[in-house]
Order: sequence, then C-alpha cells, then structure tokens
Amino acid sequence: MDVNEENEFVKAAQHPTIARKLAKSLAFWVIVGIIAGIAVGGIAPAFGIELKAFTIDPFIKVLKWLVGPIIFLTIISGIANMEGIKALGSLGIKTVIYFEVVSTISLAVGVIFGELLKPGHGMNLEVSSLDSSTIAKYAGNTQDVGSWKTILIGAIPDDPITPFINGNTLQVLFMALVISFILLFFKHDMKQKVLKPVETAQNIFFRILTFLMYFSPVATFGAMAFLIGKFGFATLYNMAYLLFAMLITCLFFIFVILGLICLLAKVNVFKFMRFISREVLVVFATSSSETALAPLMNKLEKAGVEKSAVGLVLPTGYSFNLDCTNIYLSLCVIFLSQAFNIPLSIEQTISLIIILMVTSKGAVGVTGSGFIVLAGTLQALGTGPGTIPAATVSTLLGVDKFMSEMRAVGNLCGNAVACMIVSIWDKKIDMDKFRYALDHPDEFRAI
Repeated sequence: MDVNEENEFVKAAQHPTIARKLAKSLAFWVIVGIIAGIAVGGIAPAFGIELKAFTIDPFIKVLKWLVGPIIFLTIISGIANMEGIKALGSLGIKTVIYFEVVSTISLAVGVIFGELLKPGHGMNLEVSSLDSSTIAKYAGNTQDVGSWKTILIGAIPDDPITPFINGNTLQVLFMALVISFILLFFKHDMKQKVLKPVETAQNIFFRILTFLMYFSPVATFGAMAFLIGKFGFATLYNMAYLLFAMLITCLFFIFVILGLICLLAKVNVFKFMRFISREVLVVFATSSSETALAPLMNKLEKAGVEKSAVGLVLPTGYSFNLDCTNIYLSLCVIFLSQAFNIPLSIEQTISLIIILMVTSKGAVGVTGSGFIVLAGTLQALGTGPGTIPAATVSTLLGVDKFMSEMRAVGNLCGNAVACMIVSIWDKKIDMDKFRYALDHPDEFRAI
C-alpha cells in the first residue's frame, strides 16, 4: 500500500460512510428486524409463530434473570449515596419533595393518557398464545391480587435468595429498601467499603444488559413475525398508535406539566428547552440521558445555578426523577391491559402507581433499563385473575427502541427543569444571569 492509498484509508476510517454508520447503529438493525419479521409473519404465518421459541422466549428469560439484581443494586446504590441530601439540609429535602411529587404526577399522566387514547383497544391478544405453560397457574390462583393486604404481606420474603430465583420483584425491592436505610446510618468510611462492591456488581450487570441489547434486533424480528403470524397485520396499527400515544403524552408532560411548573417560577419553558437543545440532540442520538449529564451540569453552572445545587439535583435525578420513564411504564401497563383484555380495577391502578414509584427508581439512564423495569413491575404485581403476566412485554419489543428515544429525551428535560426549580426554591441561583442565559443560549455552550 503506497502513501496515497494509506492516506485515503485513514480518511475513510476517520469519516465513515453512511453504510458504515448504519451498520453500527442498533436502531437500524431493529428496523431491519421489524421489516423482516413483518415479511416472515405475513408470508409464512406458521413459521413466524414457531420463531417465538427461538427468539423472544430466550431473550425474555435472560431479561428476567437481570430484573432482580439490577433493581436491587441500583436502589441500594442510589439511596445509600444520598449523604449529600443530609449534609445540604433544606436543598436536599426540597429535592426529595420535588422528585416524589413530579414523579407521581408523571405516572398518573401515563395512566390517564393510556385510558384516554386507548392504544391497545381492539387488539384482542391472547395471553395463552404467549405463555401457555403458566395459564393453569394463573387460573388456579384465587388470591386477592392487588389488595393492600396481599401486597404488604407478600413483600416480606421468607429468605433472601428465593426472590431472585423466582423473580419476585416486590420482595427484592423490600430487601433493597431495608438494606439502603440501614446503610444510611453507617459511618462514611464503612459505608463506602460496603458500596464499592455493590457499585462494581451494578456495573457488571449493566454491562450484561448492554450486551443483551445487541440481540434485541433478533428478538424484535421474532416478536414481529409472531405478532403478525398469530394476530395479523391489524396489530401494526396499534403498535404505531402506541408510539404516537407515547409521543403525545411526553410532549404534554414537557410543555404543559413542566410548563406550568416553570410558569410558577416565572420562566418560559420554550426558552428553557431552547437553552438545553444541544444536550437534547445528544441524548436523542444515544438513547441514554446520562450521555448529556456532564455538559448539562456545566451549562447550568455557567448560567448562574450554584455548583452545590447542580451537583446534588442532577446526579440524584438520574436515579429518582425519570419522569418520561415513569410515563412509559404506566402507559405500557395500561396498553398491555387493553391489548390482552385484562381490565384493571381502581384499586389495582393505585397499587400499580405505588409500585411503579419504587420500581422506576431502578430505571437509570441505560438503554433497555426501562424495558427491564417494566417486566419487573409486572412480576411485582403478582400472578392471578386480573393481573398482567410479565410475558406480555414481548409484544413491545418492536417499538421499545423508539420509545427509548422519547423517554431518554424526556428524562433529560425533566431533570434539567428539576435542577432549575429546586435551585430557585432554595435561592441557589443568580436569576439575572440565568434569564440572560435563556435569552442568549449561544453564549452559554457547555465546554
């Protein structure tokens, strides 16, 4: 290879072609999987149905293995590291209050829009076709599923191992919360010794989850082939409508709910969204709200928000204030209840929101984590008449990647607004400088 050829090779490596970019894009392969699955399901329905055992089922099984450990480790790490909240006093208390109030509102918004838009209505899917081996167990279980008595008693495990083996997310949550609050009373050095292996294990499981997501195009292919082969092309309308419902719900939350919150602080939400637009584009491209964390922190500090507020609210928000992930979780549960004709009572819906308030804390900004928490939440709701089996989440595989983009962007917007509001509430912001930054966003680019 001569010098010119070598230079051309280097230039090609530095500036990859569109084909190379697409080849490395998970979203592209998910789309390929969707198209191929629709084609196979339409041309050879019987074969499409058989593909389920070799594509969706293994994917969901591995996903279930990861549910307990990821939620357990994430909640322990998130709560036990809240030393800053105790140290910063009023700022920490206001942060917790804001997170819990707005997170609850976002969950309720997801439920309300699910009931109003009815994206799963008319699909008439059959649970038996997804997991026929467990139908006898569901039919034979007559416990009062969804009642407070059942939930509270069932949350306490008989031993610390069985909940992970059986995938009992509610019991895993109970153990994580107990351990977390005990760790809050440890001295700093002792607590860090305990948390170090916890965080190491957490990183390992997230690496496994990230690796698993590389197989999502194959699972998507199988899911679409099965869906079209079993239920026909009419299901495509509902899946597209679910994406539309998610988009409308997220936009409503960002520009109406967060807009009203901003209005109370006398801040124009449209100006604020323009101010963080570069970070929004980064998050949209990567499907992970954590990719823009450092640039967003830098930008808000430059715009007049005190470092102590930025350093507490934003990182904590990535575990405890995932607003559009909350919307995704509650909206999808309502979608599945409609799609499989499993009505939820008011008591069950309230129980759902309560459980989601806790399980959503395990949905940190990692691609695919929202999907895994959804599966875990359905397991936490139990098994019995009127409950939604976790196996039903396989129907979402074809659209989950695109919903991931929406929830990642929405989470970024929600955390940015949270940082601004809490800072204004606790008087840790230079409002003159901040308003100037909103009017002149190009002068406040992150380093």
